[in-house]
Amino acid sequence: MTRRRSYSIGVAIDWFFFVFAGLAAVWLAYLSFTETFNVGWWGIPFFLAFWGLLAYLVLPRLHRILTTIYVPDYFIGRTRTSDGLLGDPVNLAFLGTGDQIQAALEAAGWTPADPVTLGSSWRIVASTLARRSYDEAPVSPLFLFGRQQDFAYQQEVAGNPAQRHHVRFWRCPDGWLLPGGRRVDWLAAGTFDTRVGLSLFTLQITHKIDADTDIERDHIVTTIRDADARVTVDVIADFATGYHARNGGGDSIRTDGDLPIVDVRAVDAGAGPEVAADVENGGAS
Repeated sequence: MTRRRSYSIGVAIDWFFFVFAGLAAVWLAYLSFTETFNVGWWGIPFFLAFWGLLAYLVLPRLHRILTTIYVPDYFIGRTRTSDGLLGDPVNLAFLGTGDQIQAALEAAGWTPADPVTLGSSWRIVASTLARRSYDEAPVSPLFLFGRQQDFAYQQEVAGNPAQRHHVRFWRCPDGWLLPGGRRVDWLAAGTFDTRVGLSLFTLQITHKIDADTDIERDHIVTTIRDADARVTVDVIADFATGYHARNGGGDSIRTDGDLPIVDVRAVDAGAGPEVAADVENGGAS
């Protein structure tokens, strides 16, 4: 029996509005740019206001709509941004509790990141402009398993908040297995911030990362192992195909696809931050 292609008026209408919204945003940007210069210096605050509207409302909303359609909603070894864009690669796995992971990190000289609030956001902006140290600077939310990271740790470089090592952690759902059947307790994404810049996709102010994410992955593993000989590491070679890609800020990513599994189950768990206790008690969903 020959099947005929079916066409949906609703889908056609949806795509019309997607395309129209994109063209309207481009046209609005063009008008704002040209009209800004027609009103002289008074156009500068209008231009800044438009940039804020475009970067933090219009473009994120468009990305959210489009990525809902074309970005897979299952594990592909990548995190997602709050706008739905593919984020940093998942390049580490852990065996152990949240308290044990945090105890191992703190013994290795890592600092827990503050939650993102208005106060912490303002503090990191002021610290970056003044080049003052902010060891607990917050990291932006990335999403895995449909939720943002359970906790994050970082290491500041030379007292400069614009440059830092950082890693985010997600508790794996009960009974969840890695592709290939391995069971782990946590997944993590570690990258190195090199400077502050603008996102290629949203024009938002953000940290830019070093393209070679394998260097940061290996740095995290090395610092934890050097701090505690009880930590063991097993590597799944070629867990993901080695690739060149970009993250949600438009930064290049290069990786060989290996996935270290860090076993911290022999580490003595300390008190740990409150967020870890919440996760262990089922507070994260």
